[in-house]
Amino acid sequence: METIKISKQVSELSNVLAYVSLTSIAVFLLLLVLLHFLKADLTPTWHMVSEYAIGHYGWMMQLAFGCLALSCVSIAIAVWPQVVSTGGRIGMLLMAIAAIGLTIAAFNNTDVVNTPKAEMSPHGKMHGLGFMIGVPSLTIAVVLISVSLRASQSWSWVWQPLLWLAQLPWISIIAMVAIMLFLLPKNDGRFGTSVFIGLPNRLWVLGCCAWIIIVASGINKLKNEQDGKIVSSSSGKG
Repeated sequence: METIKISKQVSELSNVLAYVSLTSIAVFLLLLVLLHFLKADLTPTWHMVSEYAIGHYGWMMQLAFGCLALSCVSIAIAVWPQVVSTGGRIGMLLMAIAAIGLTIAAFNNTDVVNTPKAEMSPHGKMHGLGFMIGVPSLTIAVVLISVSLRASQSWSWVWQPLLWLAQLPWISIIAMVAIMLFLLPKNDGRFGTSVFIGLPNRLWVLGCCAWIIIVASGINKLKNEQDGKIVSSSSGKG
């Protein structure tokens, strides 16, 4: 793919929003790690992260989802000038839509695992809607944006790691679907220790977070280089 130069510089707003995204994702990851210890009764191999929002310390998972949503919308705005294709622009919009889905999930707790569909609460149904909006949108977004950034010379130093990381979310989704199709029926349609859906669920989370961290850090790096060139130019003239 032919590389091109981005004509637009990194604005101060983009730089600030990149820092907001990094801070938000750091808080999200910190809360999620703490919940693995505080709610050790939820086995990570077959309990999904949404279940940490149920019961004691549930507010921490709700806050975590809110931080992830903020990180998504912040990075979407920050990286917009760097995206050079229609596909990349669509990816930015999908990331904003993903933030909406994550916000819905934050304000609506999931039901206890293995709750029959007919007995699901309104909040549980809304959480499921947020999941269906947020997960596919973010999964597609990271691929489209990565491909678009690949065409930019400014991002040549990091486009390969971005493209590799962009594969993890959709691979995780395929794994989750496969587990539900093949392992769930073998366990009488109930989640349990033999239906290890929690592992690909966490792989999806880690893949998306790592991708956002690299993009946000890339924006900060471009801004620092840009400011450094301005200082060097001013010094040369002096």
